[in-house]
Amino acid sequence: MKAVLCKQYGLPDTLVVEELPALAPAAGQVVVSMKAAGVNFPDALIIQGKYQMKPPFPFSPGTELAGVVKAVGVGVGNVKPGDAVIAYAGYGAYAEEVAVDARACIPMPPGVDFKVAASFMMTYGTSYHALKDRALLQAGETLLVLGAAGGVGSAAVELGKLMGARVIAAASSEDKLAACRQLGADATINYSNEDLREAVKRITDGKGVDVVYDPVGDKFAEPAMRDMAWGGRYLVIGFAGGEIPKIPLNLPLLKGFSIVGVFWGNFTRKEPQKNEANVRELLGWIASGKLKPLVSAAYPLEQAARALKDVMERKVKGKVVLVAG
Repeated sequence: MKAVLCKQYGLPDTLVVEELPALAPAAGQVVVSMKAAGVNFPDALIIQGKYQMKPPFPFSPGTELAGVVKAVGVGVGNVKPGDAVIAYAGYGAYAEEVAVDARACIPMPPGVDFKVAASFMMTYGTSYHALKDRALLQAGETLLVLGAAGGVGSAAVELGKLMGARVIAAASSEDKLAACRQLGADATINYSNEDLREAVKRITDGKGVDVVYDPVGDKFAEPAMRDMAWGGRYLVIGFAGGEIPKIPLNLPLLKGFSIVGVFWGNFTRKEPQKNEANVRELLGWIASGKLKPLVSAAYPLEQAARALKDVMERKVKGKVVLVAG
């Protein structure tokens, strides 16, 4: 079977594609024939040694996939060979075959495309956990999404609207903002040529925002915090902008808002039943058409480096996936 391998830390061009022996499941494991694998920003971090998880070399990046069960190990009863499943791998999904813990497999609903199934769990899982469990977002509140055209950002825009919030989408170009409006954003800010603070003040009539969803960090974090409403919640999702911001702690003190960390990967491990309930809710909304994940491109495994570079350079609208075969 073919796999994308990271043999040393570096940028995407250091990845190689090699033929490896077919996988056999250990006890409690499932081997999935990958049909599509989501490409996410943490995949670019893990190959550079900048992520919380550091697998031993050589390893395949890739956290999420959708495919068909090829084989099951001893003690597995929740899925069987031939079942279409969505799986969270942690790493290893950039390969034609992926071994995962059986508990990380969820049956795919009928009618859901493999590319969509492979692209939603990390982005929508992260965003739903952030908005529902961490921010306790309420209908009628105002949500500001930074990096709103990216994978987690576009999911947050769509989910925020579904949960009844007024959504302000901020991104770096007009075509990205057009995509956000298609997802339901009520207002948009182009922070490449608009002052973020002034735009938020104008859109909210000076009231500020109740929740900020921030996967970008860097220079946008502090300005967004300065326009929080009283009792607001600032969600720390990640640092795609590069720099981890240093925050003046007088801001949450004076404005009475909370800085709330969001680490969906740890949530799935520490609260698996709660995560599974969230994922099943999301799958129901996708199957019913209430959520429509945007998959803007599909690349073959051999072009994994290009896909990752597009994600790192923020050229992607919604999500991109790798496909096998």
